[in-house]
Amino acid sequence: MKRFGTATLPLHYGKVPPWLYERMSILGLSIVEVILADYGKNEVLKRLADPFWFQSFGAVMGMDWHSSGITTSVMGALKRSINPVSKELGLYICGGKGRFSKETPNELLLIADKTGLDGNDLVRASKLSAKVDNTAIQDGYQLYLHNFILSDEGSWSVVQQGMNDSDGTARRYHWHSENMESFVDAPHKGIQGINRGNILNLTATEAQENRKGILEISHTNSEKIMQDFANLILPNHHDVRASDVDLKKLGTLLYMTRENQPENFEELLLLKGVGPRTLQSLALVSEVIHGAPSRFRDPARFSFAHGGKDGHPFPVPINVYDETISILQKGIEKSKLGNSDKLQSINKLHTVISEAEKNFTPDFDINEVMEEERQNSWRFGGKTVFGDAEKPAPSKPIQLSLF
Repeated sequence: MKRFGTATLPLHYGKVPPWLYERMSILGLSIVEVILADYGKNEVLKRLADPFWFQSFGAVMGMDWHSSGITTSVMGALKRSINPVSKELGLYICGGKGRFSKETPNELLLIADKTGLDGNDLVRASKLSAKVDNTAIQDGYQLYLHNFILSDEGSWSVVQQGMNDSDGTARRYHWHSENMESFVDAPHKGIQGINRGNILNLTATEAQENRKGILEISHTNSEKIMQDFANLILPNHHDVRASDVDLKKLGTLLYMTRENQPENFEELLLLKGVGPRTLQSLALVSEVIHGAPSRFRDPARFSFAHGGKDGHPFPVPINVYDETISILQKGIEKSKLGNSDKLQSINKLHTVISEAEKNFTPDFDINEVMEEERQNSWRFGGKTVFGDAEKPAPSKPIQLSLF
């Protein structure tokens, strides 16, 4: 399978506060429902198998945009919200962090009984994917999280993560059953993690002669160098900097949502009355749903939807977050009744902004944008793990109209 790339994932500890976890579950489910309705089950699995999209997905949900915690929190939130309605959606999520990962085989067998899928094959796929990443690829990372996501049609993805305590980094591994011919011959959809130089990778195509089967992998002495990947480098710094985002995409987004209200666009009339700040969040959520793979090379940009629980690039705007969820959910409900106009309008929001990028030249200070967000955070019910945002001293607003 094609490898998508690698990225540095600083290893972070701590828990997601309940006020954010609840919202992550709801927003995550809503995004998945729209993707399901517009593109189908396999597209959801394909997105989860893309490490760039996955990081952007976590960032738009208000998680720390660069940390290892995105993996555990996003998958935990999705499992919590998707599994109660799995029969309706046709999607199931098994496993989790630590001891929950060991429950994956039992969970898969129960799902197989309900769906008529081959439980033994699913369990084998789960165990082999973990075996490959924990033993066949000896890159210094010990797996501690394993999630197996499958559809009632038998397709599946795996998202699993290992840690390296010695340097405080994590590596996330992505699998997808589509077009996979072997568990031991270049199977990964993508691998995320810091480039640590030469490693033992017995799944490389070049190592074919040295493999006698997955059960023998841990006993072989053959070594191969993992080929270079396209790199997504996620730095240790918590703050979002200009170098972390595509300024042309971000600048267009800010200009179009703040300076050009929906009533100026015939395509967006159904979003009339939505404030510019919520429009900004909706546009980024729409991009996560409808954007092409090439648009997720800068996950930090998606933190401009709902900030981050650590306060970077700004506190999570609870009021905006809730309004975004409400608009999405109402659109989904109406779509189920045969009226998909609102969801189509959200899709067009992404399309309009994408078109505007072609003729846009960024000329703004990203630090001023973040400072304005922080200054206004109290208005939007801003929260971080450290507490509520407070009303600051008066400050002069930036002039986005001068872009």
